[in-house]
Amino acid sequence: MEAMTKWMNDYAVKNEAVCRKNDFIDPRLFEEFGVNLGLRDERGKGVLTGLTRISKIISSHVKDGKKVPCDGELWYRGYRVEKLIGDLGKDQLGFEKIAYLLLMGQLPSEEEEKQFQQVIGKCRTLPTNFTRDVIMKASSDDIMNSMTRSILTLASYDKKAKDISVSNSLRQCIQLISEFPLLAAYAYHAYNYYEKGQSMYIHNPDPTLSTAENLLMMLRPDQKYTPVEAKVLDTALILHMEHGGGNNSTFTTRVVTSSGSDTYSTIAAAMSSLKGPKHGGANIKVMDMMDDIRANVKDFSDEEEISSYLKKIIDRQAFDKKGLIYGMGHAVYTVSDPRERVFKKYVEELAKEKGREKDLMLYENVEMLAPKLISENRKTMKIVSPNVDFYSGFVYDMLGIPRELYTAIFAVARIVGWSAHRMEELICTDKIIRPAYMSVMDER
Repeated sequence: MEAMTKWMNDYAVKNEAVCRKNDFIDPRLFEEFGVNLGLRDERGKGVLTGLTRISKIISSHVKDGKKVPCDGELWYRGYRVEKLIGDLGKDQLGFEKIAYLLLMGQLPSEEEEKQFQQVIGKCRTLPTNFTRDVIMKASSDDIMNSMTRSILTLASYDKKAKDISVSNSLRQCIQLISEFPLLAAYAYHAYNYYEKGQSMYIHNPDPTLSTAENLLMMLRPDQKYTPVEAKVLDTALILHMEHGGGNNSTFTTRVVTSSGSDTYSTIAAAMSSLKGPKHGGANIKVMDMMDDIRANVKDFSDEEEISSYLKKIIDRQAFDKKGLIYGMGHAVYTVSDPRERVFKKYVEELAKEKGREKDLMLYENVEMLAPKLISENRKTMKIVSPNVDFYSGFVYDMLGIPRELYTAIFAVARIVGWSAHRMEELICTDKIIRPAYMSVMDER
């Protein structure tokens, strides 16, 4: 097998130039034919491809006929996300309540919320021997791949796997929302044991605990966590739960759903999209960058020293030499990312509990200095602000969550949004999504 792999690698390397030559398209042709690369126009605005009632993102207002940037807003089913989280109160965990809102389109009554929590708790289980026979059979440091394999395998245990009726799809989505924390935690423990040679802990979930509490409990050897830790993780999950129909993985969900495919295949496709570093891995890049800054900045309170090193990063002289301050800027938001604004106070509370105030100081100084340095370097007046990924990796680190799980935790949250969009696509249209591509091939 190893010899075959080497032979195929050599063959592919030799033929790479042929592929590059014949697949190259002159960039000028995209402009000539009005093709919006990445489905975004020259101003960066997404091409309108659908309608949704699930969520809304606002980054600007029109004043006197001109587009004026504003503080970002994120709405779930007609409610601003700040209000939803604020209404939960200091100690209440709300992942399940907000999941109900996104799936059903309305906030649950006390009885509906209680019943939904019970359903989630009862569904938080895997088929007999699934952990041993599927998750532990082929461990990997790529937890997203492990989870995707598990999702597709779960279809084999579902006698109605191919039934795409609304009720059956809703049932499947709720089950997957319930099972995702297990798929993530167990995949990591299998990797930690088989690949890293460390101890493996497989804790059964507690149906009476929330998603955030179960995640912390299943990941930790002693199964213990504090109320602050659970609250911060719960808030992170809510903020990552949904972000409009145009993000890559949600659009993937819509596209695959429109083909008539089943729920398992649809969610597996969304997972494959999210694992891409341009989409779901942003907080890992932030963590790597901050590690590099820590190694090269002696005084975390020295703004001049930090600014000097950030300039080196921007000038492609330091870190990965790509000239980017990761966690700064967003494809949609300009003045501010509402998720980052909401999250910040929870970050501060957790940093205080964990004794990480010094690290928080460094983050806050980078947050303060980077936007101005970026604007000066690019010679632009465009406002750059931190996005939610700037702090999310720091939070996961304080919670003791390993980096291999960062994107998987994102998936544990975002499957709620994917599920809501799958249901809306099933209910609203039976048309397959099929955009056009113009052929510019040479006739021979």
